[in-house]
Amino acid sequence: MYTSNQILEKVNQALASLPYERRPQALYDPVRYVLSLGGKRIRPVLMLMAYNLWHDDVDRIMMPALGLETYHNYTLLHDDLMDRADVRRGHPTVHRKWNENTAILSGDSMLVLAYQRVAQCDAALLSQVMALFTETALEIGEGQQYDMDFETRNDVSESEYIEMIRLKTSVLLACALRMGAMLAGAPETDADALYDFGEQVGLAFQLQDDYLDVYGDFQVFGKRIGGDILCNKKTYMLINAQLHADDRQRAELEHWLSATDYDEDAKIQAVTRLYNEIGIPRMARQKIEHYYQLAEQSLAKVSLPEERKRPLWQYAQEMLNRQN
Repeated sequence: MYTSNQILEKVNQALASLPYERRPQALYDPVRYVLSLGGKRIRPVLMLMAYNLWHDDVDRIMMPALGLETYHNYTLLHDDLMDRADVRRGHPTVHRKWNENTAILSGDSMLVLAYQRVAQCDAALLSQVMALFTETALEIGEGQQYDMDFETRNDVSESEYIEMIRLKTSVLLACALRMGAMLAGAPETDADALYDFGEQVGLAFQLQDDYLDVYGDFQVFGKRIGGDILCNKKTYMLINAQLHADDRQRAELEHWLSATDYDEDAKIQAVTRLYNEIGIPRMARQKIEHYYQLAEQSLAKVSLPEERKRPLWQYAQEMLNRQN
């Protein structure tokens, strides 16, 4: 069996060697650029690790795994454009390095390339694989729309938020695991358990992202701490602060949410102080741990020896303990 680091190395090597022979070059250069910026490669690593539970020839399904990574980065490209973000992974975003029209068109081509790559799988399983991928892609779009809708709402519930991040983040991790199991010929019950495992890990991962945006180390996290606070982003942190604040705390929180002229550092410090007073860090950590416990229970249902599943669980724990 491979370790997660060995699989990550394989994924990075395969991505770097992908040919881009079609023209015009200006259409495909941004695609190559986006996929060259690094990242954790969580989705292809999970897919290959799921396949590796049953088989060792993980290179056999490398291209569909790269298809999932291509799709994920396509969503980031368009997210950056919608958010007017200037930097991704320490480098200019596509619409900043080129222009907005290039970002739209290259992103569209990236989506098509993702489908082309995912389709390079066992022909006998092509219909099932594409049905899973298409359903997942539709769910991710739905999650993005919910996220956009939440921007103009002040009554978002915790359950609504959890469903949004399940759609926007978790289902692609779950898809990767199920697809790896499907291509390995795993029993359907095991593929279902791995899907559930991916959903729970994905929820914990996104909640961890919310937490690190407030309490992470800038040098490690890689982006400004408090960015979600500055843009009033509906996160687990903010939603629960609004739900659990007393009258004084709620009034101060609403002041900062409605303020248009403020010192950025002062806002971050004030809202973080309110989170601390209300007990949000403890609540967030407990919720993250809750989903990891559910993930562990789901993985336990996979009908393989524990030593065979250990590398996958260790990888999930590394995701939990990440600082970026």
